[in-house]
Amino acid sequence: MKLAGYNKLDIPTSPGVYFFKRGENILYIGKATNLANRTKSYLQKNLMETRGPLIVKMVDDTTTIEWKETDSALEALLLESYLIKQHQPEYNTKEKDNKSYNYVVITDESIPRIFTVRQRALRIMEVKDEKKPLYVFGPFPSMDQLNTALKIIRKIFPFHGKKTTNRHNIEFYKQLGLVPGSSDKESQTVYQKNIEYIALFFQGKKRSLIQKLKQEMMEYARTMKFERAQVIKKQIYALEHIQDIALLKHDFEVSHYMSSFRMEAYDIAHMSGEAMVGVMCVYNGVEIDTHEHRVFNITSVDRSHDTAALAEVIERRFKHTEWAYPDIIVVDGGVAQKRAVERVLREHNIHIPVIAVVKDDKHKARELLGQKKLTERYHREIVALNAESHRFAIKQHKRKREKNFLN
Repeated sequence: MKLAGYNKLDIPTSPGVYFFKRGENILYIGKATNLANRTKSYLQKNLMETRGPLIVKMVDDTTTIEWKETDSALEALLLESYLIKQHQPEYNTKEKDNKSYNYVVITDESIPRIFTVRQRALRIMEVKDEKKPLYVFGPFPSMDQLNTALKIIRKIFPFHGKKTTNRHNIEFYKQLGLVPGSSDKESQTVYQKNIEYIALFFQGKKRSLIQKLKQEMMEYARTMKFERAQVIKKQIYALEHIQDIALLKHDFEVSHYMSSFRMEAYDIAHMSGEAMVGVMCVYNGVEIDTHEHRVFNITSVDRSHDTAALAEVIERRFKHTEWAYPDIIVVDGGVAQKRAVERVLREHNIHIPVIAVVKDDKHKARELLGQKKLTERYHREIVALNAESHRFAIKQHKRKREKNFLN
């Protein structure tokens, strides 16, 4: 890292967002429950092992770190997403087309609803004018964090969800205090204001929001609408004392945008060398993303030679410079397969750790070969993605055999 003066930076221990910059150019925006600890984690010597090549390159490119404190982890989560969308930093947008990202939509309706959608569904909504959203906030890589955040916000500003306007649902949600309690004209006006307040909160403008609420509270008090003024007073208090303990339980110190964000698993399937195919399957840090799966018809091997076929697949995969590089590569097999992939990577001067999954007689994972810290930390994900690549390879092999038979 080019941050020779890092130790002299008076980085606070509070929640907030941080900026990795090269000159005035923002390279990356991240969030933290503890800004000092989070930024310091980028200085560890084993960064390649624990975080992968993309993080290492980002750190090498960085000349300065800046930060913005927030009053809570919840606000850090929302502000990070808002600023990423606003600035589109180079290293945050490496995976910008990933369809697993989640967004919060506020609908443009007489009674606006707030709910989450995947990126693909959002694109469809934005194309159809009759369903175009009023507000869109995101991306949020972690659905768990997003759902927790929405639960906290909904306790402060009750809102209608995707289905809560249905008759058989609304009474239930009213009893829980999660939707507006009345539908008269004044209540609808209040609800429209609350929608605007929620939007301000998602934009990281809590201070402006609280100021507006205080003005509104004083106006209600002046006109002797004390019940409504009391409701706003409670909202102000809730915003000033956000209870986000549930959010802090999440793995907040790991960046879901980049750290171990992409893992690729490869497998070869054939029958005595016939109808040979290779496949690539992807885990995006949140889930196995079938939209990212790829199939390679093997052309350089005409017999049962799995390692040569695997080398061909890896060679062809890295010719696709438009595809984001993985942080970990998983291969089905043993030492031979692992070395075959590493050889191709070396030839292209690519530094990505390779994990091989050794199977037992029942084709179950028996051993993981590779960096111990990675195999221990991501054991479950590696095994699951390997199983997915095997399933997908068999499926594509059968499809190719059937096609060859019909021809």
